[in-house]
Amino acid sequence: MMKSKTEYLTFNIPARMDFLNITPDVEQIVRGSGVQEGLCLVNAMHITASVFINDDEPGLHHDYKKWLEDLAPFDASPQRYHHNRTGEDNADAHMKRQVMGREVVVAITAGKLDFGPWEQIFYGEFDGRRAKRVLVKVIGE
Repeated sequence: MMKSKTEYLTFNIPARMDFLNITPDVEQIVRGSGVQEGLCLVNAMHITASVFINDDEPGLHHDYKKWLEDLAPFDASPQRYHHNRTGEDNADAHMKRQVMGREVVVAITAGKLDFGPWEQIFYGEFDGRRAKRVLVKVIGE
């Protein structure tokens, strides 16, 4: 019989840009779903945040932050980004999210997230200092 479970996680990251390992939160939701074989969707519900899979290694996270800042530097002025001419100051955050992605889907096998070596799920924040939601939807049998 098909089962489905939906939960929302809320994060308020104090920094403008940071990464948070949310794997334990997602694993707990999968366990609570009772799904043994299926899929788990995890997606950021804000256009200046991301969910992605990678290694939980601080040097890599530092490199991501530098790389993203080189690609789309923070600049609140309206001269660099047209989006900021609307009164916003977060055009760079939208671009960083586009690069890092909106969501991940992970297989569930034998009741557990079926990861490759070193894989973990991360919430990426690019315009922090306010509460944002992440959807976790588990579907399967």
